[in-house]
Amino acid sequence: MSTPSPADPAVSPDVVEIESTLTRIAYLTNRARQHERLMAMAGLSLDRAGVALLRQLAEHESMRLGELAVRLSVEASHVTRQVQHLERSGFVGRVPDPDDRRAQRIQLTEAGRAAVRRLRVASCQGMQAALADWSPEDLHQLATLFRRMVDDFVARGDEEVAAPPSD
Repeated sequence: MSTPSPADPAVSPDVVEIESTLTRIAYLTNRARQHERLMAMAGLSLDRAGVALLRQLAEHESMRLGELAVRLSVEASHVTRQVQHLERSGFVGRVPDPDDRRAQRIQLTEAGRAAVRRLRVASCQGMQAALADWSPEDLHQLATLFRRMVDDFVARGDEEVAAPPSD
């Protein structure tokens, strides 16, 4: 497989390869078939948006709808519909916001926490199978570098990037 050459010569070929590989990973993990396989392994029936919302809530004790929308990069109305569906399914609930009693925060219920645990177990089992031939040292190095990359993405996420010149 050939790596596309960068349009900007200042971009490292390794960065181009990383970008291309991350795009492939995102595609592979977001395919409908992969999602169906994950749901079957976890014994759940959730759509991809619901899974994303549950995973986001699992990282935080509770969040306002607007916070969830920002973190998921979607419109607030989309999050509202998802939350309503997950509420009806018993995975999330609403609690008063301790900083503003007029507002509400969304949090996982015990059923929601159990669903996230099942998702993580199923996801890790699939990943473990895919990486079965990797040495423990390689797995550790990959985990370390991924964590570092994500931390750097988060730290620089709000920085402005110059737009490429138009042709």
